Amino acid sequence: MTSSAGTPARPGGPGRALILGALRPHRRLSAGAVGYGLLWSAGKLAVPVLLSAAIDRGVGRRDEHAVLFLVAGMAALGALTAYAAGERRFRAEAVAYRVEVDLRGRVYAHVQRLHQAFHDATSTGELMSRTANDLQQIRHPIVNGPLTIANVVMLLGSAAVLLAIDPLLAVLALAPCSLLVLLARRFRGRLSPAVTTLQAELGGVSTIVEEAIGGIRAVKGLGLEGAEFDRLERQADQVYRAGVRVGYVRASYQPLMEFLPAIGLVFIGWLGGQRVASGGMSLGGLVQFTYYLLMLVNPLRTTGQTVAQLHRALVSAGRVSQLLRTPSQVTDSVTPRSILTSGAGRGPAQVRFDGVRFGYTAGRPVLDGIDLVIAPGETIAVVGPSGSGKTTLASLVSRTYDVAAGSVRIDGIDVRDIRLAELRRAVSTVFEETFLFSGSLRDNIAFADPALDLARVRDAARLAGADDFIEALPDGYDTEVGGRGRSLSGGQRQRVALARAVITEPRVLILDDVMSAVDASKEAEMRESLKAVIRGYTTILIAHRAATIALAQRVVLLDGGRIAAVGTHAGLLATSPRYRQVLAMPARQQEPGPRTAGSPSC
Repeated sequence: MTSSAGTPARPGGPGRALILGALRPHRRLSAGAVGYGLLWSAGKLAVPVLLSAAIDRGVGRRDEHAVLFLVAGMAALGALTAYAAGERRFRAEAVAYRVEVDLRGRVYAHVQRLHQAFHDATSTGELMSRTANDLQQIRHPIVNGPLTIANVVMLLGSAAVLLAIDPLLAVLALAPCSLLVLLARRFRGRLSPAVTTLQAELGGVSTIVEEAIGGIRAVKGLGLEGAEFDRLERQADQVYRAGVRVGYVRASYQPLMEFLPAIGLVFIGWLGGQRVASGGMSLGGLVQFTYYLLMLVNPLRTTGQTVAQLHRALVSAGRVSQLLRTPSQVTDSVTPRSILTSGAGRGPAQVRFDGVRFGYTAGRPVLDGIDLVIAPGETIAVVGPSGSGKTTLASLVSRTYDVAAGSVRIDGIDVRDIRLAELRRAVSTVFEETFLFSGSLRDNIAFADPALDLARVRDAARLAGADDFIEALPDGYDTEVGGRGRSLSGGQRQRVALARAVITEPRVLILDDVMSAVDASKEAEMRESLKAVIRGYTTILIAHRAATIALAQRVVLLDGGRIAAVGTHAGLLATSPRYRQVLAMPARQQEPGPRTAGSPSC
């Protein structure tokens, strides 16, 4: 599977650079892990020397004191290597988890900054795969990195000692083992594409699970539980096939990795035994030689696992690096300006659209030549059929998207020249589909500034008409909401969202069809809440119900991406046949349908 986040990156430069860059801030802790790994290797390399001396000088000469002394030395080395192994593991784990946390923070922050078009075209499951599965894959070789370095040192040290003891026997014993290097390169070439496919298929599973859980009401409401299970089962089967392919590649090479070192032991038993029998080598020397060769076996056997881990990490790091290198189309200006010191300062702002043109895909404008001025404190209602550009028009104010031509200005300043954080604090939006975060109702209302006291939270809730129902709950403002607030009614969620929007005292308030989830019995009550809320703000009200539209001083009729008419609700009813026709449309023809990548929004 692929997404707009890109085809899974091939391992190599970007992935390697990402891992090395992430390790750089933790180089002291990493160096400590490597240092203890080298101490572990030194202790291991010293043991055969003491063992050989114990056999030749102690056992061979029947010197009990030498045996006791040398055995005590081996015990001390054993304790030292055990301590070094523990310290190496602890420091490596600490570095690995620190790197994972750092990268997860970088990915999360970058994804938050990416433009909305990226999120429109990229599944949530794919992004979750990048921040979960891929980052975990990166952690594994970091944990084992110091051990791998220690193993390399032990391999080189053992090989050097073997050559020093008996060059001919060393060559015969090491020749089969050296083939493991070539074997590892071939193994890497076959494993890398298999792992890439597996990671992509795992992202597909994450997408399906995320969609099924996020849309659980639709799934249950349409009786699609079986269909969703079948869809997941098909994708899981793809994961199984990809996983079996990875397992097959590993299993194909594992027997050779087990067999090749054993050939070296055959040569030692044959030629080394002859050397001892002829007096060319002591028994202690043969034991020492065998010990060093056996010390090579385990690192050589783990070569395949090490290579597999490294390449899984490089593939995953390549995917994460690719995401981090995805540029945002909406960025801060090089010389940003402030709207907090312009115009009315903290009061309602003027919003101006000058020749605005915008489309989600080239050559297909959703808005074409929009000229509109909204006075400070004015409420306008934007009305039009589905696809006319209502939501798109409002989203340009907060730079959810950037205009293709023309400009959107707040108090005369182009929104592209305003720092994004400041702009989006000054422009609050309440969407048709209300999203509540996990936590209490108080946490949700004060989400933009958790330090706000309860009095401010209550004031905002009272303004939005939410205070009464919240106080009636068993835990009041401390009531926990879960599952996106599904325990609350649609109208209750909308009031909480209204309170969340106004608590920051924005300069512009955008209400995107907020009455759509309110049942008829609560519509009048909700409308009164809206009337109270919009009184102190410059408000863009996207609506299709006549009673809601009537709250606005002016109505803008959008049709085909252009302004077809502007006037009061009563005036347009009297003079615009198209306006009357739009209001007479069924609600479903005015409300936005499901968004797809590149499709026009309302």
